[in-house]
Amino acid sequence: MYEPSLQSLKKHTVPDWFHDAKLGIFIHWGLYSVPGWAPTTGKFQEVVAKEGWEGWFSKNPYAEWYVNSIRIRDSPSYHYHIETYGEDFPYDNFVPMFNEAIQNWNPNEWANLFKKIGARYIVLTTKHHDGFLLWPSETPNPKKQNYFSQRDLVGELTKSVLSRGMRMGLYYSGGLDFTFNDTVIRNLNDLLAAIPQSPEYAAYANKHWKELIDRYQPSILWNDIGYPATANPNEIFAYYYNKFPDGVVNDRFALFSPPDTIHFDFRTPEYASFDQIWSQKWECTRGLGYSFGYNRNEGPEHIIPLKELVHSFVDIVSKNGNLLLGVGPTAEGTVPDLQRKRLLELGQWLQTNGEAIFDTRPWLTAEGTTKEGISVRYTQKEKELYAILLERPKKDWTTINSIQAVGGTTVQLLGYDKILDWKQEGNHLRITLPKDLPESPAYALKISPKPNMVS
Repeated sequence: MYEPSLQSLKKHTVPDWFHDAKLGIFIHWGLYSVPGWAPTTGKFQEVVAKEGWEGWFSKNPYAEWYVNSIRIRDSPSYHYHIETYGEDFPYDNFVPMFNEAIQNWNPNEWANLFKKIGARYIVLTTKHHDGFLLWPSETPNPKKQNYFSQRDLVGELTKSVLSRGMRMGLYYSGGLDFTFNDTVIRNLNDLLAAIPQSPEYAAYANKHWKELIDRYQPSILWNDIGYPATANPNEIFAYYYNKFPDGVVNDRFALFSPPDTIHFDFRTPEYASFDQIWSQKWECTRGLGYSFGYNRNEGPEHIIPLKELVHSFVDIVSKNGNLLLGVGPTAEGTVPDLQRKRLLELGQWLQTNGEAIFDTRPWLTAEGTTKEGISVRYTQKEKELYAILLERPKKDWTTINSIQAVGGTTVQLLGYDKILDWKQEGNHLRITLPKDLPESPAYALKISPKPNMVS
């Protein structure tokens, strides 16, 4: 039995399924999907670095933050809201519009799409910062009546996802709820001030997490923006692990706390990666565009190119990470064509190369190069090493640096039936490639048994 103490909770280990999964889909869906608008300012880390936090919040490209953005006077979202809906149109007016829009939504269509592309788990927003619930809670919002979806969107999607062999995770904004604290967030100080700290809200959030655990049995608890100081997240973790020992929790139940003072199973950098293998399991989260929620303002130029997406994914996996890729459906529950197209393209690449991604672990090193200057990322299984080339070799051979094959080695190119010829040249492995090598964002070479790394 787990106790609600750091010492007890630290005994929990990340289960193999989460290490194996690699690809998750992050769905932001709610009232903000009705306006579905934000300025296309740029990627999170880049905007903050360039314009600071005040620049970020005033030009916030996250459409799911619409309720905050429209309250920042003279922000792009403020002007859009007035021009589109008028000055006397409160955010709550989106409630009946959303409930009308979701009537024909079919969760099986989402589950089929995500299964087709190879995703192993799904994370859905059950409550975002606006406080609107996507399930009919036994603990309704005491500040706003009927502030929840008429359909049990959480339950319906959970059923569809589980029936197709994927795992289900649940996102909950524990740190922000504008129905309990309506502080307008313009900077980091405002962000901290906006976290509701009342015992009433702490009890409300705790009841929701326990209800979500009991009712939907999620494999992942994905909290956001911290948690009220008047609550103890360790109680939630112990409750969860004692019911579902193979569940995992993220690192966002606390803000700005040293990692050794809080409990979590995995870290969650946003639109960012690490430059080396990280011993602690982690998960990069990002949208297909600049926003997580649906943004009708995004065009093809704002969607991550396939090559960049594949390279980022491969890099993440080589360094002990998963990719939680954000999809923002319309209010009606339609995955926009630009997002669907990119997902299917990623799925097509994974059909050929997924063996080098799923169920793998990091090798001795994440990165390498070929003698010709092509970047390489490595993953491994029990007996195989996968060397993933991030460019198309210009010749019909490639030489991987600092690799020494062992006796009986075979080399294969995933997606190609024949065994490839190879020879050892000092500390380099030269591999003959097919002459008709097709265009691809990346090429996975399977070397079995695993070679030795040499300097």
